[in-house]
Amino acid sequence: MKKWKCTICGYIHTGDEAPDTCPVCGADKTKFVEIIETVEPQDISTQSISDLPSELSSSQKLFKTIIDMSSEVIMKNHVHPISVHVPNGVVPISVFLVFFAVLFNKDNMAIAAFYNLCFVVLSMPMVIYSGYIDWQKKYNGKLTYVFATKILCAALVSTFALVLVLWRLADPQVTSLESTTKWLFVIAHFIMLAAAGVAGHMGGKLVFKD
Repeated sequence: MKKWKCTICGYIHTGDEAPDTCPVCGADKTKFVEIIETVEPQDISTQSISDLPSELSSSQKLFKTIIDMSSEVIMKNHVHPISVHVPNGVVPISVFLVFFAVLFNKDNMAIAAFYNLCFVVLSMPMVIYSGYIDWQKKYNGKLTYVFATKILCAALVSTFALVLVLWRLADPQVTSLESTTKWLFVIAHFIMLAAAGVAGHMGGKLVFKD
């Protein structure tokens, strides 16, 4: 029985032919190669300064070198899967604190939710940047449905978190009984939570390859 490897995510398929689509990352059949020998592909995650095009200016070379070095650190230390646990862990806390704040008219819960959400806003740039590095270096920047979904969800979480923080700053009484937009505020939190959950699910598909 032949074995086929997805060149995007590394999923291994056993069968006479490659599958029509990769069940892990969604890449099409053309992205599969038959495994004939156990030779690992060359590591493309790093590039020496001597490989840089000679037409680049000194400042451009320096900038690219800094990016390459930071990318290597991010990849080597698994920064993305570590950093992504921050919003995935804090967002649910913030959402349910807001829900109970509105339900029981508890302003202290609303304040706690606000500060948790501020932490999410501050963490998302690193989550997105490290995720972009992983996508480019490990998966060659291929925009399959899995990665498109993860990118969209990251954008939704970042946008909703920032909007909700600004909303609370503009209207500190948004969770009070008198507020006419309190449930809209809660619904926006749950949309953000759903986006974070979908992103986590897609990340799990890549990690566990199922």
